[in-house]
Amino acid sequence: MPGDDWKKITKSITLGVDSICMDMEDGTALNRKTEARQTIARALKELNFGNSEKLARINGIGTGFEQDDLAVILPQRPDGIVLPKAETPDQVAWLNEKIEAAELCYGWPVNSIRVMLVVESAKGILNLKELAAQPRLDALIFGAEDFAASIGATRTIAALEVLYPRSALVMTAAAYGLQAIDLVTVDFRNLEQTRQDALFGAGLGYTGKQIIHPAQVEPVQTAFTPDAEAIAYAQKVIQTFETNQALGAGAYDLDGKMIDLPLLKSAQTILDRAQATLKN
Repeated sequence: MPGDDWKKITKSITLGVDSICMDMEDGTALNRKTEARQTIARALKELNFGNSEKLARINGIGTGFEQDDLAVILPQRPDGIVLPKAETPDQVAWLNEKIEAAELCYGWPVNSIRVMLVVESAKGILNLKELAAQPRLDALIFGAEDFAASIGATRTIAALEVLYPRSALVMTAAAYGLQAIDLVTVDFRNLEQTRQDALFGAGLGYTGKQIIHPAQVEPVQTAFTPDAEAIAYAQKVIQTFETNQALGAGAYDLDGKMIDLPLLKSAQTILDRAQATLKN
């Protein structure tokens, strides 16, 4: 949410979401950057975020705002910094240096403040491998609107124009053991579209999705939470796989489906997601 909006920030901590990202970048007007920094610093100092991860999105490197953003925010020790417009390893290295300097200055454990990268340009997508290999990262975030603008594409409901970068990002995140956070559904009043986008993103392998309005919390959380039927079937796969392995069987039939190692891994992923939901 906009970092200069105290009301929205205080509302966000009541929503039971995984992460709360307070924005100093595109969500804040140019003449409100100072107010956003001060408001976010106050929130980090005064508010109880509970189990929600507290994140601050700084302005892009090279904008002239990023130094001041970090100078005000880092002393309040957010859980992580979100870097927009991530395109090159040098940008991430610069941010890592600034964060590590703060950790050493305040006596905090090195790497305790994490980094999430918003990849939202053609150059960023082409450099995904190099970006994902940087230290301190927890997640890659796909910015569909800016990406489409960067290549001159027209955004559509079907989102076929961003399917390639959307898929490339989730694949790269998986390869490097990072979370993959999916695009924003900008038509926040259309909850059915939010639901469909979330289901599609979860199907692609994303571990979460950005939202911009409280009404989007329920459809997104539901889409990324395995239901009872999926959990029961995953448990059945794992149990029968172990039994068949003990008998020396390889692939085997379960309810008309051939089960082998890839399906076992899929079942374990479902149970891991269900367990993560319980923790939150």
